[in-house]
Amino acid sequence: MPTDAPAGNPAVDFAIRVRGLTKRFGALVAVDHVDLDVPRRHVYGFLGPNGSGKSTTIRMLCGLLTPTAGEIEVLGLHIPQQAEQLRTRIGYMTQKFSLFEDLSVRENLEFLAAVQDIPRAAARRRIDELLEQYHFQDRQKQLAGTMSGGQKQRLALAGAVIHEPELLFLDEPTSAVDPESRRDFWEKLFELADAGTTLLVSTHYMDEAERCHRIAILDRGVLVADGTPDALTGELAGRTLVVEAAQPRQAQKALVSLPGVISVAQIGNVLRVLLAEAGGAEERIGRELQRAGIEAAVSASHASLEDVFVSATRGQPRREDAA
Repeated sequence: MPTDAPAGNPAVDFAIRVRGLTKRFGALVAVDHVDLDVPRRHVYGFLGPNGSGKSTTIRMLCGLLTPTAGEIEVLGLHIPQQAEQLRTRIGYMTQKFSLFEDLSVRENLEFLAAVQDIPRAAARRRIDELLEQYHFQDRQKQLAGTMSGGQKQRLALAGAVIHEPELLFLDEPTSAVDPESRRDFWEKLFELADAGTTLLVSTHYMDEAERCHRIAILDRGVLVADGTPDALTGELAGRTLVVEAAQPRQAQKALVSLPGVISVAQIGNVLRVLLAEAGGAEERIGRELQRAGIEAAVSASHASLEDVFVSATRGQPRREDAA
């Protein structure tokens, strides 16, 4: 994995730099003074609950939506002022299949090549290359509408990179595909990163977030976490426990209302407990369960990105909503 890019010339070190990014829709503050640095050649994960402002932020970064306030620099260009110059240097892919279902695989790619003004001979070479790379050689005449969800997403990704963009935005691209297709899709993303492309991927799958070089978490438009997966999980050291009890549902009811307990989740026959603070947690939780007449074994556990997500979106003081 690449290391974090050092601070320096933003046009060299970072694909995206954002300061104070804000978007209001009337009284609603959809994005609230967000600062963001996305290093080049990274797969940067963008997480957050529904309605957290992820898609709004991505649209502003692409120049599709004008911010209310803040500064945006993408690939050295000032956005939205230079959005037209940015268009040919970025790719964009959404969760909804956006190609033509009544065109074949090859016809879809030919259309996108024409939209990007790729000369015909170069387009033919690039399409042949993508058909091989994305495993469509024997399906190039198949209508896109007849393909599986995973195949459609692979085709959409091939279309998004047909002009070899420096930066690729993906807005929950795997929400409608099966786990095996998701794994294959992510292999393609890392191939792109290895080749020099920067990727910003919004997702609500924790296993996908764990694959990213860095992740940012938005909550109600506010950036509440930003860092590598290891760094973010490390910040929760001493705050995550595993509780094994003969009656886990009873134990969960006893724990969920305790002061300092952010969440209690049942995973199979054990409970994962996330605390607001570290320090003497195992003994304290054990005593509380004994007091409730519940026999249980309590042990420390390594934090997961799901714990990070829950802590960031539930365990932090919220800014007041706009009036």
